[in-house]
Amino acid sequence: MQLALVDQLIVIGFLAASLLVGLAVARRAGRSSTEFFLSGRHMPWWLLGVSMVATTFSTDTPNLVTDIVRTNGVAGNWVWWAFLLTGMLTTFVYAKLWRRSGVETDIGFYELRYSGKQAAFLRGFRALYLGVFFNVMIMASVTLAAIKIGGVMLGLSPATTVLIAGTVTVVYSMMGGLTGVIITDFLQFGVAMFGSVTAAWYALARPEVGGLAGLLSNPAVIPKLSILPDFSDHSLLWTIFIVPLAIQWWATWYPGAEPGGGGYIAQRMLAAKNESHAQGATLLFNVAHYALRPWPWILVALASVVVFPDLESLRRAFPDVDPAVVQNDLAYPAMLTFLPAGLLGLVVASLVAAYMSTISTHLNWGASYIVNDFYRRFLNPDADERQLVRVGRVSTAALMLVACLVSLLLSNALQAFQILLQIGAGTGLLFILRWFWWRINAVSEITAMSVSFVIAVYFQLLHPRLTGATLDPTVQLVAGVAITTTAWVGVALATTPTDEGTLRSFYRKIGPRGPGWAAVLRRAAADGVPLEATATGSGDLPIALACMSLATLAVYSALFATGYFLYGETGLASLLALVTVGATATILKLWRRL
Repeated sequence: MQLALVDQLIVIGFLAASLLVGLAVARRAGRSSTEFFLSGRHMPWWLLGVSMVATTFSTDTPNLVTDIVRTNGVAGNWVWWAFLLTGMLTTFVYAKLWRRSGVETDIGFYELRYSGKQAAFLRGFRALYLGVFFNVMIMASVTLAAIKIGGVMLGLSPATTVLIAGTVTVVYSMMGGLTGVIITDFLQFGVAMFGSVTAAWYALARPEVGGLAGLLSNPAVIPKLSILPDFSDHSLLWTIFIVPLAIQWWATWYPGAEPGGGGYIAQRMLAAKNESHAQGATLLFNVAHYALRPWPWILVALASVVVFPDLESLRRAFPDVDPAVVQNDLAYPAMLTFLPAGLLGLVVASLVAAYMSTISTHLNWGASYIVNDFYRRFLNPDADERQLVRVGRVSTAALMLVACLVSLLLSNALQAFQILLQIGAGTGLLFILRWFWWRINAVSEITAMSVSFVIAVYFQLLHPRLTGATLDPTVQLVAGVAITTTAWVGVALATTPTDEGTLRSFYRKIGPRGPGWAAVLRRAAADGVPLEATATGSGDLPIALACMSLATLAVYSALFATGYFLYGETGLASLLALVTVGATATILKLWRRL
């Protein structure tokens, strides 16, 4: 299909606006590496929160949700809904700790918390491992979605889509730094939300669908409507519900949902004005991400089951699209092809916005690792601020190029999601406990990272060749968590702990209360150095955990109240809305005591 002139003008206008933002703040971003990567640490909570939401609202997210719904129904979304627990733990326990640390990146944490050559190695290696490898995988997955949308909606080849999608994003990211990213995120989030709601409205209006009532009564859709999985189907129940809620949320590392915070979420917290703004930003992010956004995507996914009931119907509808990429996630952009002129341009602009907000964040975040934790730390410690900004801009361009090349090797969004979960399996508990248990050291982190990666490579590449069969992703995840956790805990107990001076310095700066630091406090007291008196404190941990639980309940209740309202079950929806109000009121009272 071809965009009408009005659609083209809308898309071009949006791209121009994004470029103008980057150019407007380019001089300010170029003043120093702190300005380029952390916006001078003066950002308010509402801008940072919206930026986090915009980043996770990537082009591949609705594709992923569509893949999940078409495969396992609405209940299949528990594989990512479970990460709300991670997000609320970060909000009420770790957000203040990250802002208090004062590091330039979350990778800088390693030499604040650990000591010796192992800490230095971990910082440098992790900077490249996350900033390049992991980061490129995420950006490649997002770019894959752009390729599918470009192919379905505009008839563009993968190479053309990659060229167009990447050029504008990399230019304003290079020019404006994090400030440019955050300001454009604010614009892009509004456009993206409007686009997703509009897409849902028109998907329901399709004659085959017959509106919301027709959708909910369609025989092909009814089996996919349940918000909870079928408890009689033990295999599916284990895969999409029990494992995500019992293990996945705390045991796996996934960008945007890191246990204990990390990555670009930590970058936003470190860029906040103070600890309160860091906490408010993460709370806004989790509420918007889980309670506000999912249902428009879900409605489009359910409608696609009616319009394109199987992969063959998608292939017939789009014969010019490479058959290798015609998977269930292609159904989302396929549904957008029915939009009329004008609105089509707005929705295409919303998808461009979703792509740009995610890619620009990952570019700046990955470049911050390369510059602060590798280049300045190991290659050129005496580099001045202009050099650091220049290296940051070059790194931004290089990351974009590699991600575009890798995107051509992937086939669907769910595939990339499962690969990344497996690579991070078993590392999450370490990231949660390293703030509160002194015995964790740099060697245990290196062990967790190495073992999880080796297991992922075995399951993804070697096991199918050796056995001729592929293990279920859930079995891979659980096995990876068990093996990796056992390995790093054993190494932590068997190896030399972090230098005592580093432990005491960390405790004074962060104030991580709890029994995990009791041995350090006893040794310090015996040496005549009472650390308890100098610690800044981290609030009441039981109250923080209570707020986390209540906030999780409030957001889930809001999410499901919306769903049941759409389903016409107003009684249950009203009850869940009351639960949301009650939990929120209780949180506000407890929050004052933190």
